Amino acid sequence: MTDTQDIVVSQEKFDEMIKELEHLKTVRRTEIAKNLEYARSLGDLSENAEYQEARDLQAATEERIKKLEDLVKTTKIITDGKKKSEISFGSKVSIRKGDSPELHEYTIVGSEEADMRVKKLSHVSPLGSALMGKKKGDVFSFETPSGKQTYTIEKVA
Repeated sequence: MTDTQDIVVSQEKFDEMIKELEHLKTVRRTEIAKNLEYARSLGDLSENAEYQEARDLQAATEERIKKLEDLVKTTKIITDGKKKSEISFGSKVSIRKGDSPELHEYTIVGSEEADMRVKKLSHVSPLGSALMGKKKGDVFSFETPSGKQTYTIEKVA
């Protein structure tokens, strides 16, 4: 990979990547081969939309397989071995913005598995990197496009 930054994921995410890779290599490649064979049987390939669509799908699938293979080779699996009191990979944190009564809860993860829809925050995001190494009760600030934000860490698990 050309990215010099280490890619870190949980064991759970690593297992998901392996499962997806195996599915693509076995089931999906077979499906695409059948689609290509069927599309070829329809005749003139230069004006065959089914054939072109199958070729595009094949290219996208092979690209995804290559990406997953590279990720599996270079990814570091993080373990929850650090002190629970200090925020690190896998930590579940509750933070409060300024004087707001509202708590925001996140799990700190690697960038490959970050997903704000399920409150998984990347350790390299502005908020995630500001949280790393902090402890319950710490007040911290970081810069955002809308200005400096200040938070208090309410809970670390």
